[in-house]
Amino acid sequence: MAEDRKRLMARQFIEAIPHAQALQMTLEDVGDGTAVISMPYDPRFVGDPRTEVIHGGAVSTLMDTCGGAAVMSHPGAPGGTATIDLRIDYMRAATPGQRIRAEATCFHITRTVAFVRAIATDEDADNPVATASGAFTVEGRGIRV
Repeated sequence: MAEDRKRLMARQFIEAIPHAQALQMTLEDVGDGTAVISMPYDPRFVGDPRTEVIHGGAVSTLMDTCGGAAVMSHPGAPGGTATIDLRIDYMRAATPGQRIRAEATCFHITRTVAFVRAIATDEDADNPVATASGAFTVEGRGIRV
């Protein structure tokens, strides 16, 4: 039952963000402090027409959204969240034409801040496109942030 509620919250979170809809993000999985979100290749978001590689900003948005969903699904974070800080390390260009998938884990949470790690891959899941680490607000614990 709690899992269904968390999945619904994460899905509503994604559906409420216009840029998540524009990128056609799909919630694949959500658990206690984890989330998996993917987006299809879309030529509208190509950063370099010569190589047809998706712009890093689209990858960044995917990882940020996935991190937020991971925080919202954490048992210690009953409310909403916002990004405080997000560091992304790009390892390589995503392969043109391939779906990009982000997996995020909320690995530590305090009264006001949640800490997240994420990884983005394309069909070559053993060769990351990017990794991220971030801090997100924790709302709903009696403290307003």
